[in-house]
Amino acid sequence: MLGAHGTRDEAWRRDRVGAFCRHDRPRVAGAAGGRLGGLTFAAKDVFAVRGITACFGNPTWHATHSPASRHAPAIEALLDAGATLAGVTITDELALSLTGENAHYGTPANVRCPERVPGGSSSGSAAAVAARLVDFALGTDTGGSVRVPASHCGVAGFRPTHGAVAAEGVLPLAPRFDTVGWLAHDAATLARVGDVLLPHREPSRADSPHARARPRRLLVPRDLGSFVDPATRLAFARAARILAARLGCPLDPVVIDPAEAPMASWLGAYLTLQNAELAAHHGTWLRQESPKLGTLIGGRVAGALAAAGADGARAALAAAETTLAALAAFVLPLVDGDRWLVWPSATGAAPPRGLEDAVTNEATGRGLTLGALASLTGLPQVSVPGADVDGCPFGISLVGPPGADRALLAAVATLDERWLEEIANATEERSP
Repeated sequence: MLGAHGTRDEAWRRDRVGAFCRHDRPRVAGAAGGRLGGLTFAAKDVFAVRGITACFGNPTWHATHSPASRHAPAIEALLDAGATLAGVTITDELALSLTGENAHYGTPANVRCPERVPGGSSSGSAAAVAARLVDFALGTDTGGSVRVPASHCGVAGFRPTHGAVAAEGVLPLAPRFDTVGWLAHDAATLARVGDVLLPHREPSRADSPHARARPRRLLVPRDLGSFVDPATRLAFARAARILAARLGCPLDPVVIDPAEAPMASWLGAYLTLQNAELAAHHGTWLRQESPKLGTLIGGRVAGALAAAGADGARAALAAAETTLAALAAFVLPLVDGDRWLVWPSATGAAPPRGLEDAVTNEATGRGLTLGALASLTGLPQVSVPGADVDGCPFGISLVGPPGADRALLAAVATLDERWLEEIANATEERSP
């Protein structure tokens, strides 16, 4: 494990991956004797850090906002538990992408696959963990912004039950989907952080002994269609079988494609609701300041603002709400205390850096579709390294019922490096 850094700038001197923001370099020592004593962490540049102005991935935002007067509660809790804050990390503009490419501040390097993106929008957090600059890092996950970079960079990542960790002091994208998540090099550290941040009494809607139990069965999707790359389907299937064996559970194939809310409808529903919240929370600032945005994010922002003012906006929102309700009505009874779902963390290996916007939007759409399962239903999802695809990392996830956060983290904390060796051996056995 990394120890607390001895000098204020040591983490910066070791940053060869461009993970940390340069507009300020906070270092805040943790309390002595805490449960996380000796660990260092970074925080995505959307969290309030006392005396620091977050830039939200955009220089105009930084120039038009003031320093925070206090730490976000999540940061305060980690400091109180003894962890040392080593800095803030780069995010995609307005946290509005899954690639990790930022037109203003650059793209943090993916140490496992340098020619490919790290994933976003918690890009710097994932890169810092993967490069072992810190022991763990805070991120946010709205549509996949912890799960995807965890998958691409070969680290563990967690999106909690919606509302389980307070998002106070965190810049919002779409609060009805926003969660405070975190990444770590190993699942055991992921669970240690969860022991600090997660409530000891689970949310009321999951107030059931089943939400704390390990599963008796693991569900696995029969068909992910075109949303997962072909090579990834084989890697996912192998990893799912080994994961089920490790947890001592039978693996049950299921169809996750309800007629009332087919997978093909999830992306549209998610984007409609997310973009409405983006426009509601940031529309005034966007119109008043006319910030310079990268072409990818600029196009998405323009689309969100246009949709909010369109004649059919109300009908589109109603249709999206209908899809969300139908999906929840299907998934929530399926994924209960005895049955958890095995799910891909991303569509496959990280895409190459510098793709055209149209290609990136297509890939992002597939990624958001996979992420929408947990995002639209509020379920917790934990991602762990599960395979190599095209020589790059790919994550496999467990999705549990609402409030099963601690149980999910405890389950994956039992996985060690031998689990990856099993997967590698299974791959070799099946190779021609």
